[in-house]
Amino acid sequence: MRAVTETARRPWTPWRTVVAFGLVSLFADMVYEGMRSVAGPFLGTLGASALTVGLVTGAGEAVALVLRLVTGPWADHSGRHWRLTVVGYAMTAVCVPLLAVAPALGAAGVAVAAALILLERAGKAVRSPAKSALLARMAASTGRGRGFAVHKAMDQVGAFAGPLLLAGVAAATGVLWPGLALLAVPGAICLLLLLQLRRRVPAVADPDPDDAAERPAPDLAGEGRDGLVRRMVGADLPRELHLFSLAAALATAGLMTFGVMSYRFVEDGLVALAAVPLVYAAAMAVEAVAALATGDLFDRHGGRVLLVVPLVVAAVPPLVFGPTLLAVLAGVVLWGLATGVLDSTVKACVAELVPSRRRATAYGVFAAVQGLGALAGGALAGALATDHPLLLTGCVAVLQVLSFGLLARLTLSARRGRPAA
Repeated sequence: MRAVTETARRPWTPWRTVVAFGLVSLFADMVYEGMRSVAGPFLGTLGASALTVGLVTGAGEAVALVLRLVTGPWADHSGRHWRLTVVGYAMTAVCVPLLAVAPALGAAGVAVAAALILLERAGKAVRSPAKSALLARMAASTGRGRGFAVHKAMDQVGAFAGPLLLAGVAAATGVLWPGLALLAVPGAICLLLLLQLRRRVPAVADPDPDDAAERPAPDLAGEGRDGLVRRMVGADLPRELHLFSLAAALATAGLMTFGVMSYRFVEDGLVALAAVPLVYAAAMAVEAVAALATGDLFDRHGGRVLLVVPLVVAAVPPLVFGPTLLAVLAGVVLWGLATGVLDSTVKACVAELVPSRRRATAYGVFAAVQGLGALAGGALAGALATDHPLLLTGCVAVLQVLSFGLLARLTLSARRGRPAA
């Protein structure tokens, strides 16, 4: 009996762990991507303006990223990667179904819905650095580009299924809130799978083999307030990481949230409200394919594959604000492609720039800088999308020129043999 128990709890292989994480993310993505697919129109039905939608969705992405400045170092210092992961997923599983009560709250509905969206995004911030650090450690032998790509492709299955579920319920009922309530089911499944995964996967406190000779991380409690703040913002991390973070933030600032885009093309009558989740699901499918393709290319050719991202982002606004449905759909496809790279392959690049004992902190810093870009981009798009789409297109183009320049500089430095860390 004891032998059977030990066999049942034997740690999983790296690939099996990656796939298991993918299943957890699959059901989690059904929940929060289902919500994000209708966030703009849902807020609109509650009485929100285009600017409010842009600020809420942009601030939500900023919270999901900037808060990682705290949760990343917390995970590295405490070693509580699994506790933070479980808490973060639980916040998503609870907050999204509660959005279903917002239409019954009258004038307070917009405020309650905005608060729940921000809390759900905070849950993303709580779990992501710890989860990414674990995944980077386990994907070391699989190829980090491939490991992150396979994980991303699996969670995109959920990102595809969630919007489809919302679309079906909206088509049957004519409203959005019943579909949001139904997302409690995949949320519960996600938590059950996560608890099983926790029993089978080893801790991440041990460094990678190539980092084992490094000195241990210093005691943050003994550094004083200034030292703690410096480590939280990554002052001791490689310069290349900060330049890469800035390049990704500029690209993210130009990549509008789907809430702003969907609000615009629903208002223009190009896409019916019930069909919005279908458009989002198509973008998620493109995102999965883009993650798989660029992940494999990253393992083969390095960071040069990221140079295409600013070019793709710059092409999105003139298409999604076009006068025809075909142009809108082409823009959404490019949006999904860029989002897939910015949410998967860049994480593999971050893992290559820093030692394992500082990865959660590095992911937090990277995400925080990216979050500032998301907030600025959300506000910019919300303010200009309705009345000044041409000006918005020009602003996005300028941001992408700057992003491309930084990425090209980092790529040239790497090809000349300069060390990344």
